[in-house]
Amino acid sequence: MPVSMKIPVAELSRGALEALTERLLAENAALKQALAELRTEVAKLKGVKGRPAIKPSGMDQGTEPKPADRGRERGGKERKSERLAIHTERIIKAEVPIGSRFKGYEDFLVQDLVLRPHVTRLRRERWLTPAGQAVIAPMPAGIVGHFGPELRRFVLFQYHQGQVTVPRLVVQLASLGIIISKRQVVRLLNAGQDGFLREAQDVLRAGLAAASWISVDDTAPATGTRTPSAPSSATTTSPPLPRPARRAG
Repeated sequence: MPVSMKIPVAELSRGALEALTERLLAENAALKQALAELRTEVAKLKGVKGRPAIKPSGMDQGTEPKPADRGRERGGKERKSERLAIHTERIIKAEVPIGSRFKGYEDFLVQDLVLRPHVTRLRRERWLTPAGQAVIAPMPAGIVGHFGPELRRFVLFQYHQGQVTVPRLVVQLASLGIIISKRQVVRLLNAGQDGFLREAQDVLRAGLAAASWISVDDTAPATGTRTPSAPSSATTTSPPLPRPARRAG
């Protein structure tokens, strides 16, 4: 269609106008596509990079759940927070003006240590059989005296790993609200250690059987007083020495 040609729009019917409009829109879209391709070709010839690919804004994605393995995309390392077990969850309210949009939550993990007494009353059933014999329910496993396994674990950890003495352990437990004596602390440290003793004996036997040499040292440590202390002994074993490699000759 020549550019100077005039179209008598007023004389066209409604159907002809619709057909003309559709044709003009199709031609306009084709011209835009051709113009974009020409601009891209000119940019390549000039050595100019194309338009940067701008990602859409992520503000509207605040309420969408994040993928579980997003923290491992950077080098494949696991985040330390992924190994934490969440015990309590608190929602902190924010003061916002009217008309604001809710965009989800921003998580922040806080690690804490709870040290407090926890007293449990064990109500053991008592029965009387038809034969006249009294039956009482047995104690749960891990109970040493009137102290539970978690308290015993804490005492063992403080004494062996933390190098806390027995008197300081008594004071420490009393400050936490635990009613316990020095003798009871010593009983917690010594009672039920047969498993550790058997393990130590097994290690000694295995070392004696596989060691290349054995050394025993009997010493009496100085106490700073005239009264000699009880002698102590230490058994040292050496692992088997590696055999030298033979030269190929």
